[in-house]
Amino acid sequence: MANNYFRERSQPYQPGQVAPFKVSRSKIELFMQCPRCFWLDVRLKITRPSSPPFNINKAIDELFKKEFDRYRAAKQPHPIMTDNQVKAVPYQHADLDTWRYNFTGVTTLHQLTNLHVFGAIDDVWINEDGELIVVDYKATSKDKEVSIDSDWQISYKRQIEVYQWLLRQNGFPVSNTGYFVYTNGRMDLDGFNDRLEFRTKLIPYTGSDSWVEPTLAKMKACMDSDTMPPIGDDIMGGPCQYCTYARQRTELTLKALKK
Repeated sequence: MANNYFRERSQPYQPGQVAPFKVSRSKIELFMQCPRCFWLDVRLKITRPSSPPFNINKAIDELFKKEFDRYRAAKQPHPIMTDNQVKAVPYQHADLDTWRYNFTGVTTLHQLTNLHVFGAIDDVWINEDGELIVVDYKATSKDKEVSIDSDWQISYKRQIEVYQWLLRQNGFPVSNTGYFVYTNGRMDLDGFNDRLEFRTKLIPYTGSDSWVEPTLAKMKACMDSDTMPPIGDDIMGGPCQYCTYARQRTELTLKALKK
């Protein structure tokens, strides 16, 4: 059963197909960055080269989940909530583990495009008004205070907004304000001593998911087209580095073959 599931997931999109096509939150982000990379991925299964796994970040995510789950079970606010005057507690829901799992996540079928949209969420809190709060864990190590002010961090903000949209599609009242639990590994200590210390900051972000559904419509049009889209811009504002590399590699290969 599991093998059949993953084989089904790996099939390229066929224009006019009846079965819903699965697109993850990361695929939406891929389209926003470069429609050409997105088209090559869904139509031809030519994916971008993957980056090395960030195992330390993964470990921090898992430890954050365990930490917040203790307060969830106790129905109490985490100290970072009370310290920042956030009147909320970690949300309890029977589907929380499903929402957190990468291959399921929070899901919805977007009827207008027949896209099965999903995204794995880090955490959900609930405020005094009964609204769900989307929470995302981030980890880094830099010699200055963390923020979400850099241009490239627009992808972080879109991530929160897609999760807000998904929860709303499932009928939940959702606060426009989400939070980043952003932790920063300290580099100002005298040594490692088999221990890495962090400072964690809670960063609020007020999102708007109004762009999501128009983007899904554009994605579907892109998927249905037999014409490869133009090169998009990467998150740093320049031409997509993956497309640029592929084009230059092809040109060098052709030159070599002519010799």
